[in-house]
Amino acid sequence: METVEMNSVSFKRPRSEDDVASTDEIKRQKTLEKSQAGNDSGQSIETVTEQPEDTKNEIIPNEESEEQEEEEVEDSDEDGDPESFADMMKHGLTESDVGITKFVSSHKGFSGILKERYSDFVVHEIGKDGRVSHLDDFSVPVDDEDPSEETFTVLSDEDKQRLEELQLFKNKETSVAIEVIEDTKEKRTVIHQAVKSLFPGLETKTEDRDGKKYIIAYHAAGKKALANPRKHSWPKSRGSYCHFVLYKENKDTMDAINVLSKFLRVKPNIFSYMGTKDKRAITVQEIAVLRITAQRLAHLNKCLMNFKLGNFSYKNHPLKLGELQGNHFTVVLRNITGTDDQIEQAMHSLREIGFINYYGMQRFGTTAVPTYQIGRAILQNNWNEVMDLILKPRPGAEKGYLVKCREEWAKTKDPAAALKKLPVKRCVEGQLLRGLLKFGMKNIISAFGIIPRNNRLMYIHSYQSYVWNNMVSKRIEEYGLRAVPGDLILKGATAVHIEEGDVDNYTIHDVVMPLPGFDVIYPKHKIGEAYKEMLVADNLDINNMRHKIRDYSLSGAYRKIIIRPQNVNWEVVAYDDPKIPLFTTDLDKLEGKPLPVLPTDGKFRALKMEFSLPPSTYATMAIREVLKMDTSIKNQTQLNTTWLR
Repeated sequence: METVEMNSVSFKRPRSEDDVASTDEIKRQKTLEKSQAGNDSGQSIETVTEQPEDTKNEIIPNEESEEQEEEEVEDSDEDGDPESFADMMKHGLTESDVGITKFVSSHKGFSGILKERYSDFVVHEIGKDGRVSHLDDFSVPVDDEDPSEETFTVLSDEDKQRLEELQLFKNKETSVAIEVIEDTKEKRTVIHQAVKSLFPGLETKTEDRDGKKYIIAYHAAGKKALANPRKHSWPKSRGSYCHFVLYKENKDTMDAINVLSKFLRVKPNIFSYMGTKDKRAITVQEIAVLRITAQRLAHLNKCLMNFKLGNFSYKNHPLKLGELQGNHFTVVLRNITGTDDQIEQAMHSLREIGFINYYGMQRFGTTAVPTYQIGRAILQNNWNEVMDLILKPRPGAEKGYLVKCREEWAKTKDPAAALKKLPVKRCVEGQLLRGLLKFGMKNIISAFGIIPRNNRLMYIHSYQSYVWNNMVSKRIEEYGLRAVPGDLILKGATAVHIEEGDVDNYTIHDVVMPLPGFDVIYPKHKIGEAYKEMLVADNLDINNMRHKIRDYSLSGAYRKIIIRPQNVNWEVVAYDDPKIPLFTTDLDKLEGKPLPVLPTDGKFRALKMEFSLPPSTYATMAIREVLKMDTSIKNQTQLNTTWLR
């Protein structure tokens, strides 16, 4: 399942038909087509603060050579399809397709550009103690147990390459010999420390060979040593986990951790975190890693692009997914058209009333086959349809090799032949085809099971989100922005109905709606029946949401229908150059970079806004409420979306 990332999105109202075919617009479309080929997956206009139900805190390490090869393929994939991106996105989803149809505010909408630069979107994690994560300290905790700085430079690149191959069992050698050029006890000690600290799992000893001293590196404890950092080398007085703040630009959390693990030569699963963060943004979050020193981590600041690590401390516990309180967003909407009065109305409404807590467009994919349709087929136990929906050709924006794979599948229904068209085997399509090769076409359930669990559950969670969005729109259309008898509210973790006599004790901000499942109750008014009718239309029984495969049984959950952001602030600024930053980041402050001087009367205006959101809410749904615009890629391209370079 491929998604496409946008460089920026201009929320514009429709122009006249005469304007649609303007030369500028055609040029922009062509520019976008060229820029699309090298983009990674991930829909940039969508930012979810957290989805712990979809994300497990594990990353499966990949063979380095295979991953590098696949990255090269993705970066160079240009098929020169003459169809413009805007034309391809005619087949995508709009907000109304996934139940997003209502607004809560009364102001008139206006247009603006979201993420013209990825640095226009900054996310700071809010920990469970309510503290906002900031990168503001590069210092390393002083520890007598840490090796000297020379540890990181004493080994040559050739030595490091040989040691890494030994550590990862990539060759038949059982040991690596490193000659001690300037033989002193101190020099030998530094080399011993360097090997042991940089290559966990290796032991060292000193040997005399032909009158020369050699440090011999070898495996002492077999292959298990790589997965388990050596316990005896870690001081008992020091916490087992090094916590640090990760500042990253234009990279998602899991990609970042895979990069860190490669540089540290450890497995990614020794890292833990509270939530995954957007790719096309600047994000700041806390990470914990098992038995890696702050000194080693700080050393990475010298060699990593788009990452900075700091605020190091040692603790006795890892981090757990979902433990955070939320995220604080700093967003710039450039080239806004709204009047000062419109902007004030919009932002006051966001602060006082909030926005509808819809699941955003990212939840549903960007191709003509929405993820919720696959989820529905899984719940229906219709495995032939699941296979068909994932593999069949579809119109829309996809990488060329996926298009060829789908065409081959439609023509031959041969998993081996279709798989040959895929240079990238770890995508969902490749995993399913490998499963079909292994288990056969008559055992689709097992073949589908090869896909990582998180990805499989994403489909059924997408269906739940689709139902929830539609039901919330119906609820607001039917009863407006007030609590009514039969609505649900939470008392602790338990949902109860609002009774007639208690209705004045609650507001719309107390009301929750269920995601369908076997362990939830439904509203006692028209919307309760609407849930049943929607599921019946999808050949599902709302009273039997258990699946014969346990993973696909839905227990359900409750979600507030209106979210009121906290710490809402805004400012309108003027600017001339669209490339200059309009605020300083944590890294700018550490490096002493001043904010550019902005004109008092510039050519353009931008809305700088800040707000905090709880987990599992979408920042773009808050921005949608301010602009009063459809955030789908399809709608923006069809409404003369301006794609700025």
